[in-house]
Amino acid sequence: MIARDRIGAHHMPLTPGTRLGPYEIESLIGSGGMGEVYKAHDGRLNRTVAIKRLIADNACQFQSEARAIAALNHPHICQIYDVGPDYLVLEYLQGEPISGPVTREEAVRLASQIADALHAAHERGILHRDLKPANVMVVRQGGSLHAKLLDFGIAQLTSADPSATRTLAGDVTGTPAYMSPEQAAAKPLDARSDVFSFGAVLHELLTGTRAFTGDSTAQILSAVLRDDPSPLAAPPALQEIVKRCLAKDPHRRFQTMADVSQALRHLTGGTAEATASIAVLPFANLSADRENEYFGDGLAEEIINALAQVEGLKVIARTSAFSFKGKNQDVRHIAQALGVTNVLEGSVRRSGDRIRVTAQLIAAADGTHLWSERYDRSMTDVFAMQDEIASAITDALKGKLGGERASPRHYTPRLPAYESFLRGRAHLAQFTLEAWNRAKGLFEQAIALDAAYADPHAELALGYFICGMHGMRSMREVAPFVRAEVDRALALNPSDPRPRFLSGAIALVHDYDWKGAEEHFGASMNVPDVSGHARWIYASLFLRGLGHFEESAAEMGRAVQQDPLNATWHAIWGAQLFDARRLDQAIEEGLRATELEPNYFIAQHLLGEAYWYGGQRSQAIAAFERAYQIVPWPIAAGWLAAALWLRDEKARARQIVEAMGDSPEPLWGRVVYHLLTSDLDAAADWYGRMIEHRDPFALVYARASVVEPLRRHPRWPELAARMKLPAMAT
Repeated sequence: MIARDRIGAHHMPLTPGTRLGPYEIESLIGSGGMGEVYKAHDGRLNRTVAIKRLIADNACQFQSEARAIAALNHPHICQIYDVGPDYLVLEYLQGEPISGPVTREEAVRLASQIADALHAAHERGILHRDLKPANVMVVRQGGSLHAKLLDFGIAQLTSADPSATRTLAGDVTGTPAYMSPEQAAAKPLDARSDVFSFGAVLHELLTGTRAFTGDSTAQILSAVLRDDPSPLAAPPALQEIVKRCLAKDPHRRFQTMADVSQALRHLTGGTAEATASIAVLPFANLSADRENEYFGDGLAEEIINALAQVEGLKVIARTSAFSFKGKNQDVRHIAQALGVTNVLEGSVRRSGDRIRVTAQLIAAADGTHLWSERYDRSMTDVFAMQDEIASAITDALKGKLGGERASPRHYTPRLPAYESFLRGRAHLAQFTLEAWNRAKGLFEQAIALDAAYADPHAELALGYFICGMHGMRSMREVAPFVRAEVDRALALNPSDPRPRFLSGAIALVHDYDWKGAEEHFGASMNVPDVSGHARWIYASLFLRGLGHFEESAAEMGRAVQQDPLNATWHAIWGAQLFDARRLDQAIEEGLRATELEPNYFIAQHLLGEAYWYGGQRSQAIAAFERAYQIVPWPIAAGWLAAALWLRDEKARARQIVEAMGDSPEPLWGRVVYHLLTSDLDAAADWYGRMIEHRDPFALVYARASVVEPLRRHPRWPELAARMKLPAMAT
């Protein structure tokens, strides 16, 4: 990177033991013109992180990197965890910068990962502008190497205005040997500039030498502008890919990184994709009794849970995979919608105590069958059969994974208890009050049939907690049940830390015990198969309550990546993005959620909030109105009433507030109504009632911008003290 070294006496390196917010510095990793990178420890989650510390006069560039990385969520892009006042907290990567020469197969595999990462960035309107081997880390996951794209320090958002992406003549930003000709000439840039830089990196991977060299910066830039690189000793098709990437005229290059990825896949018959990924579809019920449909769904979900433990395998969560149930769509279409390379589909036929299961693993690129099997078993063998299917899939994908198989089953429940559990989980997935009551009865039945079975206790705990979050029952009322069921689940299966995120949630919303919550979340979030529910609760309550909005947005982005067609996660991600001041992306995710589930009232409501703070008041009121008409949820009612009051429709506003009653759960609806209508004394009264009732939204919104007027009110210190709200990190 062309930059003056600005590290001087005014910017002393940090020493081991120094604390930046909740992070303790362990050692200096490296330094350069943009700042210093440290290895540090996050005591909250007991994990190692990398901290990139800003150099004082690079504030604008630092914020550019923060926005760029935080907007991305991809397995081959270094993850951002948090943003401090002058530092970024990033995923700590143990590896080495990418370097050549490597075998052609390895070069294509790693290049495919880089291409996919760049395509994801370009889809978000982000140019990297400094792609080079030093900014691609190679790490080992399982038994194979994976590329991670990092350092978006000079990333640039694209714009309809070409001047927005222009570099200044005489102050060209980037690394000369990897710049595109237009970047070297300080001309407007678009995604094709990164395509050129990618070609230079691929050339170096294959040859071990740079594509453009010289004894000085001027000579290197001259070579970029005028010279062709030395010929490659590679198959003609691979030579053509590098040649097209490195064309001097942008119009003669690949026009998108998606085109590059497709060309690389053609080299290897569609197997260049490095990250193995799979969607397990619900198994079709071929039994005469339609009531057996839950069993096929349950069988698929059990296989999903087993595969989620396999290192290096991306497994799409239940909600997204099951959204195609009964639609009879082409496997390749399903794979494209879910972003996976493989699909498992099958069928189940039950007759008495016999079961026949057929399953086939299909490669999405060309529809070929990688593996298929038919099982004719007694129902008592269903657990062994699930394990066999998971192991067979792992073996079929072994070349891409390199990791271990799923962990052995902790406990084999009695079959009648298992069937009750599956029925209960099918009802819980619907999550209405009626469905929850049915699920609760079936989980309790499963426990009665098999007292040593841990899973029904964990699902009961989750159900009780969601009841409290949705206001079906007060959190104060359900907290003891959540705590008791988690304790029972852990007593029966101490090796499974996953239910502990619910202990963290109750420690937080009921006890306001931030340290205890931190310990529980730390234990439950450091597992291979973190659930979407765990990410949601950790992001919305703990991280948002601390005011770590970028980190909470990143966590929800990971939930969306696991479950890309889950409207709930898109809607909540939109809310987290709004907190992180990324309004355009928040509106985009809100629209995506309402597209997936048009009648999902929470998605409509959160879209309204994004519109409101984006200044689009008419669209906001329309979204609030849609949400309220679907379900008169108190939060939607409070926002709608306030918006109508401010539009001078006071009679209807009063009518909506009166319909809410004196104890609307969640109570946040009354708080926000008084906040928006500037009655801060009433807002403080209702906020106090929220805390008394242990309404979880007291923490969800404690740091939100809408509460800013109340945070300046004389009563706020007392309210914050009751929640034991930590001071904002500095």
